[in-house]
Amino acid sequence: MTDDQREVAISVNNVSKFFKLPHEKNSSIKSWVTGSLKRRNKGYEVQHALQNVSFDIKKGEFFGIVGRNGSGKSTLLKILAGIYQPTSGNIKTHGRLVPFIELGVGFNPELSGRENVYLNGALLGFTRKEIDTMYDEIVEFAELEKFMDQKLKNYSSGMQVRLAFSVATHAEADILLVDEVLAVGDADFQRKCFNYFKLLKNQGKTVVFVSHDMNAVREYCDRAVLIEKSKIIVEGNVGKVASSYTRMFMEDDSIDKNDAQTKIKKNRWGTKQVQYNSLSVEPKRITQQAKMIEIHVDYEVKSDVKGPVFGFSIKNTAGTIMFGTNTRLQHKDMAAMKEGDKGTITWRIPNILNDGDYVVDVAVANSDETVQYDWWENAKYISVFREQHTSFAVEPAIDVEVSNG
Repeated sequence: MTDDQREVAISVNNVSKFFKLPHEKNSSIKSWVTGSLKRRNKGYEVQHALQNVSFDIKKGEFFGIVGRNGSGKSTLLKILAGIYQPTSGNIKTHGRLVPFIELGVGFNPELSGRENVYLNGALLGFTRKEIDTMYDEIVEFAELEKFMDQKLKNYSSGMQVRLAFSVATHAEADILLVDEVLAVGDADFQRKCFNYFKLLKNQGKTVVFVSHDMNAVREYCDRAVLIEKSKIIVEGNVGKVASSYTRMFMEDDSIDKNDAQTKIKKNRWGTKQVQYNSLSVEPKRITQQAKMIEIHVDYEVKSDVKGPVFGFSIKNTAGTIMFGTNTRLQHKDMAAMKEGDKGTITWRIPNILNDGDYVVDVAVANSDETVQYDWWENAKYISVFREQHTSFAVEPAIDVEVSNG
C-alpha cells in the first residue's frame, strides 16, 4: 500500500445503485400466481438511486453528505455501511467502520433497557466484562437511569434511539457513519451529541455525516458533497456546498419542511397565568433581501398578574443562543393585567442571521422573572437563505474604510 493510499479512509469509485420497481403489486399468493403471465408483460421500472459517484475521504476528515429527500444520499450512506451492495463500482474502506444509522437494530422490545444494552453491545463485539465496565457511562449518557429495568416496548422512540446511540458511542472505530442522529431527543441531548462529535473531531476520527442542518455541516465538516438526482453536483468547500444546497430551496417556493427542517421537540412549561396562543414570523421566506424580521406572539391572561415580562431568543439547531431580549431590558414596563386580557407582542429585529436553520423560544414571566408563566421552547422553526455568507453566526451591516499613506 502506498503512502497516499494510507491517507485515504474511504474511497468511492464510480458507484451506481439501481433498484427494480415492479409495475404490478400483488397483495396475495393467488394474485401473484394468477398474475404471473401479466407480470411478464408488465415488467418493471428501474430507479437510479446513484449514478457514477466518486470521491475520497481522508483519514481524520469530518466529511458531509447533503441533499434533498430522494436525492440518493441515504442510499450512499447505506452502501458505505455495507447494508446495500452497489450495482456497479466499488468502495474501499481502510479501518474499522461503525454505522450510526438504523440505530436500535437488534433491540428486543420484550427485554428491559438493561438487557438490551448487553444485547446491543454483544452485536457490536463487546464482551460481557467490557459492557459491565462501561454500563454506567452508557446509561448516564442516555439519561435513562430510572428506566433501565422497564421493558423496551414501554420506551418512546426517542428514548430507544438515545439508548442505542449511547451504546454505539462506546464502539471502538476508526470511521463513523452518522445519519441525522442529531434529530432525535430534546435540545439538551442534541447538544450532548454535538459535544460528542467535537470530541471525535479533536481525536482525529473519520466521520461521514449526512444532515439537512447547514449550521452543523458548516461548523463540523472539513469537506462535503451535494447530491441531487442521484449525482454529485458540488464537491469540496463546505461553504460552497451549503450555499448550493440553500439556493435549491430559494429557487423552489414550496419548501418541504420535512426535508429542510430538523425535527425539533417542542418543550413548554409554566404556571399558565399568562399563556401564548400563537406565534408567527414575517417574512415567511427570510432571504438576504429582508431588512427586518418580525416575530408576532398572541397572548391571553388566565388570571390577574402584575407587570409581566415578555421575552424571546433565537438559537441555532445546536442549541447555541444567537441573541434575545425581553420587555424589561428594552425598558417597556408592562402594566398590571386582568383575567381575560388579550394582546400581541411584536419583536422587530434586523436580519443579521447567517444562512441556516434556527429556532425561536418565547417566554413570559412575573415582574422579577422568578416565576415562569409560559416558557415555550422551540416554538417556531425558521430558515434564513443567503447566497453570500461567512463562517460567522451573524452578518450585521459593517462598513470598512481603508486609507493609504
